[in-house]
Amino acid sequence: MPEEGIRYLPKNELLTFAEIEKLITILASMGISKVRLTGGEPFVRTDLMDIIRAIVKIPGVQDLHLTTNGVLTAPHIPELKKLGIASLNLSLDTLDKARFQTITRRDDFDAVVKTYSALLEHQIPLKINAVVMDEKNIDDIVPLIELTKRHPLSVRFIEEMPFNGEGNHYPTLRWTYTRILEYITEHYPNIYKIEDPENSTAYHYGIPGHRGKIGIIAAFSRTFCGTCNRIRITAQGDLKTCLYDDGVLNLKSLLRSDQSDDAIKVELLKAFGSRPLDGFEAEQKRRDHLPVHESMSTIGG
Repeated sequence: MPEEGIRYLPKNELLTFAEIEKLITILASMGISKVRLTGGEPFVRTDLMDIIRAIVKIPGVQDLHLTTNGVLTAPHIPELKKLGIASLNLSLDTLDKARFQTITRRDDFDAVVKTYSALLEHQIPLKINAVVMDEKNIDDIVPLIELTKRHPLSVRFIEEMPFNGEGNHYPTLRWTYTRILEYITEHYPNIYKIEDPENSTAYHYGIPGHRGKIGIIAAFSRTFCGTCNRIRITAQGDLKTCLYDDGVLNLKSLLRSDQSDDAIKVELLKAFGSRPLDGFEAEQKRRDHLPVHESMSTIGG
C-alpha cells in the first residue's frame, strides 16, 4: 500500500455484480475453468460473498480461489468452506507484529492471524504469499518456512515487483529467485526440488520432515512467462493478458454498450491471440512507454 493510500473510484466506474457474473459466464463457456478473486483486497466489496455464491454455480467453473490480506476474511471462512473454495492465498510478508505495521501501514496483524488460524481449523487449502523485500523482511524467511513444518500449507516467496506505488525504483533486484533459494538452502541444506504443476508460476521445493512445501515466484525476473496461461480483469473491467501491460481491452465498455456475448467472445479471442511473449515485451508496449508505476493495490496480487 503506498504511504499516501490509494484513490477509491466512484462505484459506477467499477464492474457491477451482474457484469462480473456475465463475464465469468462468457469466459467459462470459452473453456476457462479456474477463477481467482483477488484485489487490492476483495473483501472490501460488500457484495463479495454474493459474487462467490453466484460464481460457484456457473457451468464450467471447476475451481474458485481467493487471494486476500486476511483483515476482513475470518467471519466468512465457515461459509467459504461450505461453498467449496478450492484454496485461499493469504498475503503475509512477516510474522512480526511491528514489521507487519511498518510494511502494510496497518495495525491489523491480529486480524490476519485470526484468519490464518481459522483457515487451518476449517482445513481450507492454504498458501501464504510473502514478498521478499530487501532490508524489510529477510529475517522472516526462516520463520515463515517453519510454518510448513507443522502444517500442510505452502509458503511462496515472491520477488518484489515495481508495483508498489513508487515506480521501477531499482535497476536491478538484489533478492531474485536465485538469491532467495540460496538463502533458504543456507538454512535448509536438504531442500529438494518438487515437480512443478503445468503452467505454474512458482518453482516448488520440499524440506525433509516438513508437512508443507515452499514456492518461489520469479515475478520480477519473469522466467515463467513462456508457460503463463493467466488473464486478469481489473475492477474497472480492463483485460490484462500480462501484469506488466496497461490493459489491452476495455470489457466494461463492451458490456455497457450492449454487445452480444458472441461479439465479446470475438474481442476476447483477439486479445488472447496477440498477447506478448513475456512481461518485458508487455512493458515495452505500454501506451505511455514508461515502466510500470501503478500500485499492486490497484492492479491486484
